[in-house]
Amino acid sequence: MTPSPAGRVPNELSPLPKRRLRIAVLSRSFRATGGGAERYSMALVEQLAHSHEMHVFSQELEHAWPGVVYHPVSMPLKKPRWINQLWFAAATWWATRRGFDVVHSHENTWYGQVQTVHVLPIQYNLFHGRTGWRLALRWLKVITSPRLLTYIGLERSRYRLDGPRTIVTTSKILQTIMAQTYPAAVSAMQVVTPGVAEVPGLTSDADRGAQRKRLGLPGQGRCVLFVANDFKRKGLPALLQAMRDLPSDVYLVVVGNDEHLAQFKNQIQTDHLEHRVFFLAALQEIGVAYRAADCLAHPTLEDTFAMVVLEAMAHGLPVVVSGELYCGIAGLLSDGKNALLLENPRDSDALALALNRVIGEPQFYQQLSQAGLDFAREHQWADAAQKMAAIYEALAVQADQ
Repeated sequence: MTPSPAGRVPNELSPLPKRRLRIAVLSRSFRATGGGAERYSMALVEQLAHSHEMHVFSQELEHAWPGVVYHPVSMPLKKPRWINQLWFAAATWWATRRGFDVVHSHENTWYGQVQTVHVLPIQYNLFHGRTGWRLALRWLKVITSPRLLTYIGLERSRYRLDGPRTIVTTSKILQTIMAQTYPAAVSAMQVVTPGVAEVPGLTSDADRGAQRKRLGLPGQGRCVLFVANDFKRKGLPALLQAMRDLPSDVYLVVVGNDEHLAQFKNQIQTDHLEHRVFFLAALQEIGVAYRAADCLAHPTLEDTFAMVVLEAMAHGLPVVVSGELYCGIAGLLSDGKNALLLENPRDSDALALALNRVIGEPQFYQQLSQAGLDFAREHQWADAAQKMAAIYEALAVQADQ
């Protein structure tokens, strides 16, 4: 295990609980280079470790935090993923079936008093909007697929209220979709949005130049940052198209899992962007990229919240992000005040127009920057941790009755 990034210290501002609880946290991947779900689970564990006894059960552990107990879970088969999901669910059920006050699952499991939902429900993705023969064909696909049957079976068990259970969603729009998909579980649903551990504030010109040098980026010019692991789903194709309509001194930095990089090379070469697009792969400390950038573009096609947007705002970066239909955090933002929202993230012309406005209007840039900092200060992990602690304590009381 490697140390937790940024050298942060446990938050000591949260009030101590009525009693110290023993909490099991289930997350298949517990590392900083994972996606938003992984960083959400890590941040809450870090915040709560001083007030509760936190136990992490994971197959991919790259984390070390004072007071946290780590339980590596074996991975006999990494693929197919559905078999590994079933294995992880069974292994962690056996390991946590006794001895814990609360089991908190960030995975598709059939047990656990707290179930945090980070993605759209599988049942919603499969059946939403389908009727008649299209619905029949989809059901035929499901019943002939062991993979889909396993996922749906786990998900339905996960949201069945056969005991004390709280279903946590990371945004209001996700809660709405969950309520439509699993109406019987509405009474157990709560929203706990992500936060930031700190608000570093504006980056000085000298520091920005130093971080660019550290990352091997051009010292001059204006830097648009894109952070994601699934490049296509998070909107990189539209962003590359938009780059053609931005000034020649504007370059794009892409941070994240570069597993699918090859499919974008032809587009980059066709549009003659080879010297204006830089791929940095995943970074252990993402703050370096925020400090090197001038703004963040997040034209995502699907994001239940988008922690990268909030993190960028905490560094004073203006953000251009998809609207609430596509991105959960947009439901908390105000277009033109603390962010620029995209009605259609696939519209590269609208994306280019928004980015040109951000980088081309200094006064507007400063307005977005300051409003973003104010927004970030209102959404910190300490607040989210207090909400989660209250959920733990309420469930523990129910278990004692």
